[in-house]
Amino acid sequence: QEFLMGADLPGPRVLVSVEGGAETPDAEEVAAEARAVLGALGLGPDSELSVLLVDDQRIHELNREWRDRDRPTDVLSFPQLEPGEAVRGPLGDVVLNVDAVPRQAAEHGLTPGEELRFLLIHAALHLLGHDHHDEEQRAAMEAEEQRIWSALGGRGRIR
Repeated sequence: QEFLMGADLPGPRVLVSVEGGAETPDAEEVAAEARAVLGALGLGPDSELSVLLVDDQRIHELNREWRDRDRPTDVLSFPQLEPGEAVRGPLGDVVLNVDAVPRQAAEHGLTPGEELRFLLIHAALHLLGHDHHDEEQRAAMEAEEQRIWSALGGRGRIR
């Protein structure tokens, strides 16, 4: 299943694909959330994002293959941009674990929709070069996550 949003609309284009038989959120809703996140980041119609929705098992395989971590994770980001490169065209690929969304939503006191939005914000920031390997990077990334969260109408502190 694939859903392309934005080909005929102003603003960023988002392609959402579903792999396997995972119980997934509506692809159109995921695409709309991703477009809202990209818009809040100030990205225009020349930007593109690909989102793949997978389950725990598939993201575990990808996390082991690409990050050498033998466990599932919530989201993976594969940037297409080089550091400092102008943002236009494909930003990269986001692989989102739909099994993690309801679990983490409950842990963080969010609705599944809010958790999905947070994961898309987090992944998009990784695609744009943000990271959290040290305390300074973590603080900067969390501040940007909070800024985008609030810009999109999110309530309270996100994490």
